[in-house]
Amino acid sequence: MAASTAAGKQRIPKVAKVKNKAPAEVQITAEQLLREAKERELELLPPPPQQKITDEEELNDYKLRKRKTFEDNIRKNRTVISNWIKYAQWEESLKEIQRARSIYERALDVDYRNITLWLKYAEMEMKNRQVNHARNIWDRAITTLPRVNQFWYKYTYMEEMLGNMAGARQVFERWMEWQPEEQAWHSYINFELRYKEVDRARTIYERYILWTGLRGALFLGAALPWGCGLDGTCGH
Repeated sequence: MAASTAAGKQRIPKVAKVKNKAPAEVQITAEQLLREAKERELELLPPPPQQKITDEEELNDYKLRKRKTFEDNIRKNRTVISNWIKYAQWEESLKEIQRARSIYERALDVDYRNITLWLKYAEMEMKNRQVNHARNIWDRAITTLPRVNQFWYKYTYMEEMLGNMAGARQVFERWMEWQPEEQAWHSYINFELRYKEVDRARTIYERYILWTGLRGALFLGAALPWGCGLDGTCGH
């Protein structure tokens, strides 16, 4: 009897009343909750220990895994050129220049209009002193995208740094055939003046005047070094 009385006196827990039954202004989906949980999990995970490669077999296994990762990223989205460049640069860091070339070539098949791709490709060859390969890439670049002035500037600069003045002049001549902007002509004239080729500089100047008329005369007249006249003569 006492037990039943005690049981009767037990309080039944109250159910909380929801005062506002309207939907929340910002709805959180199950996908968002899972994503946030995953992000918190990643934040708490310690970084993986650095792998120490002790023999050639381990090195080959490492290369195989890295290449698979790069290839998987490319397969997911072939048009992300940065993935191709990272892949090629990684191969270059291993001195696998031929593999890097193959990756750049595959990337050009995907997007041959990507300026950065051509630049990185040619720069790799120059950095590794592969002059003929670099020439080949610059030549292809200016043939494929002749209106990209950056290619011409870098190509002529490379030849000049190599001491190949005839080669640089030949590239400049090909460039002028496209009737580029004034600054390109100015660069060509300055190239000749650096090596005291005043007659050549004068000829280039005259060609530019014929093409542009007075506008070209005014521009190049302002751009020529002190002591050079509008007729292309320099000195007293």
